[in-house]
Amino acid sequence: MATDKNQLRVGRLLKAHGLKGALKLELYTDNPERRFVPGAEFTLQVPEASAWHGKTITIRDYRVMNGSSVVFLEGVEDRTAAESLVKAILWMDEDDEVEDDAWYAHQLAGLDVVRDDQVIGRVVRVEHLPAQDLLIVKTDSAEVMVPFVSAIVPTVDIAAGRVIVTPPAGLFEELPSAADAADEADAADETASE
Repeated sequence: MATDKNQLRVGRLLKAHGLKGALKLELYTDNPERRFVPGAEFTLQVPEASAWHGKTITIRDYRVMNGSSVVFLEGVEDRTAAESLVKAILWMDEDDEVEDDAWYAHQLAGLDVVRDDQVIGRVVRVEHLPAQDLLIVKTDSAEVMVPFVSAIVPTVDIAAGRVIVTPPAGLFEELPSAADAADEADAADETASE
């Protein structure tokens, strides 16, 4: 089955839930209600030794139970079948419907990071954390974790190949320590009193 679309990682099956084949789901998407609709099909990433290798699965139902995302899959009717899918990663074809101010990780990787019209680094990857996503930016001296929020990353320009950042002081450079600041103040006082 050849496809000219990119595949997107949208979730990982964490563990069996209950006795009827449900699985808890770790989400890698901001819009699970749209992704995990009944009939949605996903490519499975599992070890080659798995009976599920090379297969796809179809969603029967998606629910939020006790704060956890849970999926029911066609052909997975009991806990034993569900346990055979634990740790599987779910992939789907990229669609053209992207929300405003939403980007895929592969679109962000490789973009220049610009502050005050100067390129200060390059996005090497995106890390998805429960609270927020982080852009991992490679600078000349280190990798910097930049919270991917509009206050710090106000502009993403895929066409121009860059993101503009307005980071707080100290995110990309060492701030002087309190002791350094005190030494500078003492030196300024001595100069002023001479």
